[in-house]
Amino acid sequence: MGQQDNDRLAAQVNAVKKMIQPCIQCGTCTGSCPNSRFMDITPRHMWRMVLMDRTQDIFKSKSFIMCSSCYYCTLRCPRGLELTQAMNLLKQAASKAELVAFRRSTVFYRSFLDNVRKYGRVKEMQFMTRYFISMKNPVIPLQFAPLGLKLMARKKIHTDFSPQGRGKLNALFEKTAQLEE
Repeated sequence: MGQQDNDRLAAQVNAVKKMIQPCIQCGTCTGSCPNSRFMDITPRHMWRMVLMDRTQDIFKSKSFIMCSSCYYCTLRCPRGLELTQAMNLLKQAASKAELVAFRRSTVFYRSFLDNVRKYGRVKEMQFMTRYFISMKNPVIPLQFAPLGLKLMARKKIHTDFSPQGRGKLNALFEKTAQLEE
């Protein structure tokens, strides 16, 4: 990652820092989080790291990726901080910076959204094919093969290759891209 990427990442973390500046480190966010036991850094600790400008440590962690956006932390925060939105900003920053540690999830979500944009719904076979090709690792599909075969046997994955619904959501995606800029 180059200096320009580091600067962009730091700017995004600074936006999060401004959002959580009033944090009193009470720990309610951690106590409310149903996923905190799976995180390597608790939400309260991560907010402290944000306030201390420990950007590199934050992005070595995968804690913000574990956030399921349940809004418990936001609803229970005694200061009324938008903690779920702050977590989402950290996720976006990691995605935009294309950090190696988050490459797999970033490629997964991009493949998912591209599939929805193209077909107007998720077409599982096309989606997973695109994901596996994007990962450029021939071992990954083999790891998912037993699960894929079970799902196909139970008719949970459809092999429909028709172009039905193609392009119907393009206007929605274009408007969203405009709003994000």
